[in-house]
Amino acid sequence: MKIAKDKVVVLTYELTVEGKLADKATKEQPLDYIHGTHMLIPKFESEIEGKEPGDTFVFTVSPEEGYGTYEPKHCFDIPKDSFEIDGKIREDLLIVGNFIPMLNSSGHVVNGKIVAVKEDAVTMDFNHPMAGKVLNFKGEIVEVRDATEKELREGLHGEYLPQEECGCGCGHHHDHKDGECGCHHDHHEDGECCHHDHHKDGECGCHHDHHKDGECCCHHNEN
Repeated sequence: MKIAKDKVVVLTYELTVEGKLADKATKEQPLDYIHGTHMLIPKFESEIEGKEPGDTFVFTVSPEEGYGTYEPKHCFDIPKDSFEIDGKIREDLLIVGNFIPMLNSSGHVVNGKIVAVKEDAVTMDFNHPMAGKVLNFKGEIVEVRDATEKELREGLHGEYLPQEECGCGCGHHHDHKDGECGCHHDHHEDGECCHHDHHKDGECGCHHDHHKDGECCCHHNEN
């Protein structure tokens, strides 16, 4: 069976950026998704469309085809008192290199990287970690099958089900275990969820999934 719209695809891949392995999906932990539902970078889907189990792929995604060019305007200072919890600034979180989920003016969670900590402000970069990067993918198609009516209706992992607030700030329906939320997104150590929305008026929102180190995979979510 060939990859086409509404087919469930299971695959492995390695993502190399600037000569270094940035992300991967193995046969033990493959990537699975419903093709044609905007879950992956469009270029990724177009490159593997028509392939069958056992086929391999190698292709490159430019910044324009992937996560966009780097925008300096998405790097700006935030008052330090914005990081207060119960009247106390969380200095333990304000470490250069940390990724911290923030709420934008629309109430959406956006993910930013701390690039500098000043006396009264914190400089945060809300560009996607892979903005401006050339992405080199290679991998293999493991399985292709028809999606069931339930999967098309509810999503392969239930992502289309009605959403409700879970307390982690990301607005998704979750099954909580030990205080964590299981929303098919990666989380920071403080339990916050880092699902993102698109840039609006200088605010970040890359709308892509991340790993704990802030690196991206090939996922691309749409509202």
